[in-house]
Amino acid sequence: MYGPDGKKLSNKERKRLLKVKLAEEREAAYEASASKASKEGAQFACSQTAVNEKDPQWENSLDVNIPNFSISAAGKILFKDASLTIGHGRRYGLVGPNGRGKSTLLKMIHSRDLKLPPRIDFLYVEQEVVADDTPAVEAVLRADTVRWNLMEEEKTLMQAVDAGDESVEKIERLQQVVDELTAMGADSAEAKARRILYGLGFTMDMQTKPTKMFSGGWRMRISLARALFVEPTLLMLDEPTNHLDLNAVIWLDEYLQRWKKTLLVVSHDQDFLNSVCQEMLHIEDLKLISYKGNYDSFKKAEATKSGQSKNKAQETVKKSSKREAGARSQKLKNQAIAAGTETAELSELIHRPKEYQVKFEFSEVNELTRPVIEVNNVHFRYSPKHPVIFEKVDFGIDMDSRITIVGPNGAGKSTLLKLLTGALNATGGDVRRNGRLRMGIYDQHFVDRLPMNKTPVEHLRDRFEEETYQSVRNRLGKYGLEGHAHEVVMRDLSGGQKARVVFVELSLQCPHVLLLDEPTNNLDIESIDALTDAINAFNGGVVVVTHDQRLIEECECTLWVVEKQGVTEWKAGFDDYKENILRELEEEVEREAVIRRQKIDAAAIARAEKLARLASKVKTTKK
Repeated sequence: MYGPDGKKLSNKERKRLLKVKLAEEREAAYEASASKASKEGAQFACSQTAVNEKDPQWENSLDVNIPNFSISAAGKILFKDASLTIGHGRRYGLVGPNGRGKSTLLKMIHSRDLKLPPRIDFLYVEQEVVADDTPAVEAVLRADTVRWNLMEEEKTLMQAVDAGDESVEKIERLQQVVDELTAMGADSAEAKARRILYGLGFTMDMQTKPTKMFSGGWRMRISLARALFVEPTLLMLDEPTNHLDLNAVIWLDEYLQRWKKTLLVVSHDQDFLNSVCQEMLHIEDLKLISYKGNYDSFKKAEATKSGQSKNKAQETVKKSSKREAGARSQKLKNQAIAAGTETAELSELIHRPKEYQVKFEFSEVNELTRPVIEVNNVHFRYSPKHPVIFEKVDFGIDMDSRITIVGPNGAGKSTLLKLLTGALNATGGDVRRNGRLRMGIYDQHFVDRLPMNKTPVEHLRDRFEEETYQSVRNRLGKYGLEGHAHEVVMRDLSGGQKARVVFVELSLQCPHVLLLDEPTNNLDIESIDALTDAINAFNGGVVVVTHDQRLIEECECTLWVVEKQGVTEWKAGFDDYKENILRELEEEVEREAVIRRQKIDAAAIARAEKLARLASKVKTTKK
């Protein structure tokens, strides 16, 4: 109420002092948390505004409203006095360059280090489903524990009754369980689970296979299916398209556009963010800044905001300099030049974080005679025991080719790339390559082949002896690899950092044709933009397998569909291909649903008849 001088404080002064006090308390709490975490060897430290857990408004809220929080990871501050507001039922994209804390924020919510209102059940899709004997569809159904437990109880009770235990307690409980299952629409659950799995690329046959028979990428798809099936109040997805092919991304994009609950997604796929998100949360200066609209709207708003800030600062400097008249003004200017601080004032006024820029480039190469790669009447199968993948395939690839290979899972997209590179040999027909052809190949296999005991600089200088230490570092820096990582052994680099080393290696090879298998998986949005620009500026040929729709459209790629043992051009364009994929998926799901519905209806009739007979017995017994 009173200041140090004993005078009564005004309301404005009291509010200001309270604000300062609360900020000091938050800072102290954060420092204590960080210190404790450091002593315990924890990777993360997190603090937030104190929550009154007895506040009815907070208890019943489905919105996320954290006025102030701070997070650090391994000693690096990621968020400082930031706020997070997420409205119930809206779809948000969380964006910012790699390493700024996007995944960490989701993990802090998942671990409950950041506290949300109790009514918000949330799910973070991070780990692949457990590999065991559980069929894929059952793994999804088990995610709804309430329904699953009731189904298991019904099965146990039915077995007991069929074995002769027709006690009143058993029969009444059985009727109660059946009523609960009916009320929650349990019969439609399996159809929903199968529809989701099918959309994510699981054929009806694959859905009944044990999870242990699937690779890590496929088990991640099952984890995603479980989350979509459960429909939590807040669903958090971290790069959900990374483990999907194009057809599955097209389906997921469409599915999430109809998502009615709250969604928070981290993705490097701009087309996906544009389609799915209604609002963007961008990490700036250790804060979260909200932008209404999709990713394109955010980029426009960000560019406008950045331009206005710079213009305002420059105008302020101009006004300031006008106030200094004549010789005095010139004298001050000369003093500033001599001290090296002439631009300090402007720099201070337009202070912004260092702009994150990435530039990929592929060297211009001499043109080769056509065709550069010729595929003649090719037949391929892995062995006489395996099915035929390609039969009588013919096409050519030239320096001006821009091709995206698309098609369903297992049709042979990656196999086709291996036939083009020579990693596989055709079992019939032949693949001819220009004798002077240099191919630039990118896939996960090549990233994993990097020498793990060497640094990026050592590896590239070993491969390209004409390159100097500085020229290699300059190129690595252009491709977005941080300076400190140039001298770190490869085993200690992240997947994204290794990917950049491989792209630098590709550029130094001066290839005539680039063969890229899912090149965007470990890249952030800025790097995908850089890759797109580099492809468009490249005078050689490009063949790419990708799930990134924007890369396909921006590079004006022709679609080649791999299916039914052939390779054919889809001439109607990308939008038509998307519509066709969604239509085919829906038709197949509906066909399966009709068959399953007939079985479910027959089982329901038999169950109802049995329950009616048992209920009649109960009535007789009670009389």
